[in-house]
Amino acid sequence: MSKELISFVKSLYGSENLIPLHEPQLDDSDKDLIIQAIDSTFVSSVGVLVTDFEKNICEYTGSSYAVAVVNGTAALYVSLELSGVNIGDEVLTQSLTFVASTNAIHQCKAFPIFIDVDRETMGMCPVSLEKFLKKNCEIRDEGCWNHSTNRYIKACMPMHTFGFPGEVEKIKKICSNYGISLVEDAAESLGSFVGKKHTGTFGDFGIISFNGNKIITTGAGGVILTDDKEKAFLAKHITTTAKLPHKWNFDHDMPAYNFRMPNLNAALGLSQLKKLPFLLEQKRLIAKTYKDWGDKNGYCFKQERSGTISNYWLNTMIVNDKEERDVILEETNEALIMTRPAWTPMHKLPFNTSFQREEMTNTDWLFDRIINVPSGVPKNGI
Repeated sequence: MSKELISFVKSLYGSENLIPLHEPQLDDSDKDLIIQAIDSTFVSSVGVLVTDFEKNICEYTGSSYAVAVVNGTAALYVSLELSGVNIGDEVLTQSLTFVASTNAIHQCKAFPIFIDVDRETMGMCPVSLEKFLKKNCEIRDEGCWNHSTNRYIKACMPMHTFGFPGEVEKIKKICSNYGISLVEDAAESLGSFVGKKHTGTFGDFGIISFNGNKIITTGAGGVILTDDKEKAFLAKHITTTAKLPHKWNFDHDMPAYNFRMPNLNAALGLSQLKKLPFLLEQKRLIAKTYKDWGDKNGYCFKQERSGTISNYWLNTMIVNDKEERDVILEETNEALIMTRPAWTPMHKLPFNTSFQREEMTNTDWLFDRIINVPSGVPKNGI
């Protein structure tokens, strides 16, 4: 079966050379804005382009506030901290996710709890989440108490996997019932919506990544989304070393971080945002092309669920079993077509095996069957 897939992908991308999983689309318009930033001499901590980028992100996502930072992991860490996650607290997250999710939890010196995902969305399963909370937790004046571990659960961090929107509305309701903050990991889902509401805007906080492999890039970077004015100000303050405004004095009023996005990166982000409508249109076309071919050739490609819009960041094929997955991965990569399995589930990583988790039935099932196929947009489209 790999031969047909290899032939199709090479035809889709019109190349016999290496076909990346997802490479950025960069051109002279990106260079022009970066050169303007260089000419301004404001290339790092100070520059109007960072503010402009934040405003543009707010306009696109509908978030009241956006705080640009160095990467998505920093955005997650700060969001958890501002959600009240302290040393020894717990954070609910899904096991089928990128390691940045648990890295951010560990940076808070908190403990992850792993919840199973839903097979359709590949995101956190509301049924699994509620089952865990009913079985292990009670609501106290101080918050949600996990009587199995004698710790407080402060936050829940679901992810919109590969850009496919999860059931965040149901998750939000459950979190509200238990007094748990919701931090949406929308790192991969710029351009994805549930109804008319952008992913990352349902929770107390949401984050988006602009890493080089995302739908648009700032080279490295991320953004924190929130509708809370005070928390947005605090996020900006602690990610910019908590420096008090003054023309020349360097005074700081609290311990903080140097997590700010440099002006050069924001320049690239502003240029990339102009391409977003074209990229989203092209990615939907690529996804449809994969689906149509898959329907004719016995391959199953994930599609957005009813009532949602996916950015189709990484097109995702579901095969029959792990053996078939491994054969296809081997043969496609040998043919210079970059395909990848899902990330090793977090509960299987050696530094996470001791933490509490729900049954991982769907997580393990999907991990054995997921293959991500090339999903980038060629410079001139397909």
